Amino acid sequence: MEMKLGIGLYRHMLKPEYFQFAKQCGCTHLIVHLATYYDSDSNVVTATDSKTNYGNSYAKDPIWELDNLLALKREAAEYGLEIYGIENFSPADWYDVLLAGPKRDEQIEYLKKVIDNVGKAGIPAFGYNFSLAGVWGHQKKHAARGGAVSTCFDASLVDVDAPIPNGQVWNMTYAPWDGGYMPSVTYEEIWDRLKYFLERVLPAAEEGGVELALHPDDPPMPSLRGTPRVVYRPELYQKLIDLVPSSANKLELCLGSLQEMQSDRPIYDYLDQYIAQDKISYVHFRNVKGKVPCYDEVFVDEGDIDMFRVLKQLRDGGFQGVLIPDHTPLVTCGAPWHAGMAFALGYMRAAFQMMEKGIF
Repeated sequence: MEMKLGIGLYRHMLKPEYFQFAKQCGCTHLIVHLATYYDSDSNVVTATDSKTNYGNSYAKDPIWELDNLLALKREAAEYGLEIYGIENFSPADWYDVLLAGPKRDEQIEYLKKVIDNVGKAGIPAFGYNFSLAGVWGHQKKHAARGGAVSTCFDASLVDVDAPIPNGQVWNMTYAPWDGGYMPSVTYEEIWDRLKYFLERVLPAAEEGGVELALHPDDPPMPSLRGTPRVVYRPELYQKLIDLVPSSANKLELCLGSLQEMQSDRPIYDYLDQYIAQDKISYVHFRNVKGKVPCYDEVFVDEGDIDMFRVLKQLRDGGFQGVLIPDHTPLVTCGAPWHAGMAFALGYMRAAFQMMEKGIF
């Protein structure tokens, strides 16, 4: 088996025209984002939005039921696509897991049911981000080649210590604001919360044949909005691996996030370390220029990472999972997202074919 080419689709994209686009670009697999959030005008808001609050999050969405997951799989299969993974629990379903609140155990039991359904649906991976502040503070700039609009982060342009209102986690609202703010938490406490979660959920994931894949922090600041981050340096992925040993405890390897981190060694050294342990579930194939506190996401072929070197490392290490483009710059044309994504997928497909032919 070889590495697989995939694409990440948000819930509002799970329809025929996007499935066709993915197939036409050579994709065989999908990573889908089922936790969709709506603002007060019922407009879809995704995690690529730069708003402080992405909107409301609702608990126990029917989308997580087995019949609905199977129906979604059938729809994708009509276009020759297989759903390889799901990303992100709904904040309303696990806010007290993140906050160590009174509903933590109740919410963990529900998450175990979700993971069980995902396994029964034959979906092998579930990506998650154990974070209070989530993805926050990015800007849109003409930073990619030719002035293409891309996602960037410059800590000097935002208040990185802006407090998080009560009733909000991961930039989504799960309860009305009471006028207060999230209590302070230490690094030790956030890691204890992660351990508590993994100790109870990983056995269910193992039984269901599902890999739980942790996304590193984005942006990888040591702290954000007054809260500590979990994986803001590459070596902290090893801390996760060792925290609760399990065949289901894996990494959602975001190359861009890892490259953005301050680190003692180049990204390739850490990749070798995690590949050798068979700990990579799937890969976000993204390139960047710079590191925190200031970096720009750019086209896949113009950043600081040697992407061909990464592909060779993955191949030589026996990785057979899915790679998807991530946060592609918007190309100046009538379909900016589609053009940017097609460029990245074309680059990746050509690289895969070069590997198959033994060119590198």
